[in-house]
Amino acid sequence: MRNGPNRLRWRLTLVICLVAVVSGAVLLVIMYSIAQGLDGDVRGFLPQRAPAPPPVPGQGPLARPDILGPVHEQSSLLTVPAVALAIMTALSLAFGWLIAGRLLRPVRTMAERLQHISERNVHERLAVTGPRDELKDLADTVDGLLGRLETSLDAHKRFVANAAHELRTPLTVEHALLEEPLIDPDADVEAFRANFQRLMKISAGRARLLESLLTLSSSEHDQPRDEPFDLAAIVTEALAERAGDLDRAGLRAVPSLEPARIYGDPLLVARLVANLCDNAIHYNAPGGRVEVAVRALVGRVSFAIANTGPVVPADQVDRLFEPFQRMQRTADDGHHGLGLSIVRAIATAHAATLKANPRPGGGLVVEVTFPSFRT
Repeated sequence: MRNGPNRLRWRLTLVICLVAVVSGAVLLVIMYSIAQGLDGDVRGFLPQRAPAPPPVPGQGPLARPDILGPVHEQSSLLTVPAVALAIMTALSLAFGWLIAGRLLRPVRTMAERLQHISERNVHERLAVTGPRDELKDLADTVDGLLGRLETSLDAHKRFVANAAHELRTPLTVEHALLEEPLIDPDADVEAFRANFQRLMKISAGRARLLESLLTLSSSEHDQPRDEPFDLAAIVTEALAERAGDLDRAGLRAVPSLEPARIYGDPLLVARLVANLCDNAIHYNAPGGRVEVAVRALVGRVSFAIANTGPVVPADQVDRLFEPFQRMQRTADDGHHGLGLSIVRAIATAHAATLKANPRPGGGLVVEVTFPSFRT
């Protein structure tokens, strides 16, 4: 690890030295004041000195012991403690440097270990042992952060791998459709037309996939708009747009809607409602139901949708809200497993809670609870 200027260590050293020097200086002042007080008390009990004899002609001035004595005593009283204070200052610097280094050693060790952690070994942890103190709490906090980063990186890697797989499959099919008429010498206009129609269908599916990926990305990273709108109106519009799909699948919609105003991005919330409706219609049983409810509660608004589809294992519910995860993978069904992950991202962006539970007889119940006030 690069040592650098050791600024924090110098700061701690100077603080320790300053505390020692100030304490010594205060002690010196107290000792001097006490000594001056004691000296005055003692002088009050001592007999007064006789006046000095007049100087003798031809001799130099005589020494005044009554004047030089106190001056010499005061000088001695200050000199020895001052020298001791200077020595203590030097010792305080040395010991302060050692103490600061000892206190900062765990921090330096953690910094050295963190510098060697990258995306290749993000699974490593500081794992500091010892009694519970501030440094142990700091190390545990860093370990928790590394754990969350590892989970996020793993999810990102899975997302990229699944996205690459979903995009590679239509490319392979497109290449085969383009190559088929070229290697067939008897291919006619109808063969080209049939292949072009299949290519257009694949292209449309890939466009929907890219749109879903963009929606998922914007829902997770962009700040949604904040404006009031009626959630029941959006649900009513979504059901009206899917009336034909419900009739073709032989399903019956059972709405129970109350006017409920929330704040947020109406376009993203409309996408959330549409994805849940599409999921309830697509994964349903013939002659089943799609139950939709909007309830205005105290301080929140609940949107719930349930279908009568196949049985969903309870341990598989959370997995369905991950990108590219489906109960059954069906080729060319137009679904890429991004619908529920987009629902979760939009709910998180609007500070809404998302709950999903399997129905005993089959199907899934999804409830999204929005706050009915500005967040």
